[in-house]
This record gives sequence, C-alpha cells and structure tokens, in this order.
Amino acid sequence: MTLFDVIVLGLIQGLTEFIPVSSSGHLVIAQTLLGMEPQHLFLEAINFGTFFALLAYFWPKIITILHDIFFKKNYKLFRNILITSVPAGLVGYIFADFIGASAFFGNIWVVVTTLFAIGIVMVWLERIPRLSDIANGEELSSKRALSIGFAQMLALVPGVSRSGSTIIVGRLMGLSAKEAAEYSFLASLPIMLGVILKVSLDNPSYLIENMSLLLVGNLVAFFSGLLAVGFLIKFLSKHPLRLLGWYRIVLAVLIAISLLVQ
Repeated sequence: MTLFDVIVLGLIQGLTEFIPVSSSGHLVIAQTLLGMEPQHLFLEAINFGTFFALLAYFWPKIITILHDIFFKKNYKLFRNILITSVPAGLVGYIFADFIGASAFFGNIWVVVTTLFAIGIVMVWLERIPRLSDIANGEELSSKRALSIGFAQMLALVPGVSRSGSTIIVGRLMGLSAKEAAEYSFLASLPIMLGVILKVSLDNPSYLIENMSLLLVGNLVAFFSGLLAVGFLIKFLSKHPLRLLGWYRIVLAVLIAISLLVQ
C-alpha cells in the first residue's frame, strides 16, 4: 500500500464507521476503484482509531455509566449494552477466519445489494410501526436490547452498516433517532474493543512491521471519526434517516451502473 492508499482508507473508515452508510461497504468500493488487493487485516487494525474516537466523544457518558454502576448500583444501561453486544461478538469471534477469507465479504455486488436494500428501509423507516416510545437506552427491556444486538450481528455483512442497522432497530424499539444513535455507538464499543484485542493478540508481528502505516491510518481514522460521530448526533436531532437512505440508494445505483458498463 502507498501512503495515499493508507490515508484514503483511514479517512473512509473514520467518516463511515459512524455515519450509517457502511464503512465496510465504502472500503470495499474504495479498494475496488483503487485496484487494491483486499486489506482485511489492515482495515481491522485501523479500528484502533475509530475506537478511541468513540471513547473520546462519549467519555463523559462513560464516566456517568461507571458512576451509576459503582455508586448508585444502577446496572440497567450497562446490562443492555452487554446484551446488545453478545450476538455480533459471538458470531464475529467464531467466524472471524471465515469472514476474513471469504470472497463473499469482499464482493462489490454484495455491497451494492446491501447498500440499496438498507437504504430503502431507511427511507421508509418513519412509516414502519414502532413499539411504544422510550426515553433512552437505559429503559430498553432485555428483549428490545437483544433485538438491537441481532441487528448489529447482521452488520458483519459489508454494506449493511453497524450503526445503520442498530439505529434502525433502535427506532423500531421506541428510541428517538438521536437516542438510537447514541445507544448504537455505546453498544459498538465492546465489539470494537474485541476486534482490536483480537488483532493485537493474533497479529503482533504484522502490527510491528507496519507500524508507520498503521499509525497514519489510525490517526486519520481517529480525527475523521471524531468529526463524523459529532456530525451524526447533531444531524439526527433535526433530521430523519431518510436523507442518508437516499444517499445509499443513489450510491448503489451509480456503482452498479459503473460495474455494468465496464
């Protein structure tokens, strides 16, 4: 990889990890357009940047959760986050090697299909019946939290989007768009932590040999991710997911046309 490739991939990872347009999908598209070989391990390794971006943005909220646990004995939000994390964590851990090696997970047509399909759901989301409204992630029942967890599991398929799938189901479970996004990000922290721990333990030599490129990629992912998560929280406090759904649909159509006319 060139330095340019690293910067592009880090920027895409940071901007699209949190905005519900699919980071994995955009990364597959970028690698296809740049004529790159799939860089699955590199892309896993730049999760460091987006993980720390999320920690930095939600640090006050994380402190509040820890305070509630140790001083108020209030475990509701922490319990829900763990419940939501279990399905994707288990599937991702058990099938990690298959996901990394399978041609399916790097297939541009899989990305086009899922970008389009989830985009349609996002456009029509506000018309789909929802459960009774609740104020925040703490008020989720265990069943509702688990439902969001199954959505997060589906996001292992490129083009689906972890934030997109969990925000959609969070809305259906009764959360506002802003609260669904916040809960989605908090629930992604254990998954992202698991990814970077697995990469660190399984591939220490890769991290050492590619330290300079990974440092650049993670720095770019960190700063772009910090901007992206702040943007999305503000965006969803005023706008529905519909606009981002249309973006996904238009992008899928353009990519499909470009592939068919080659």
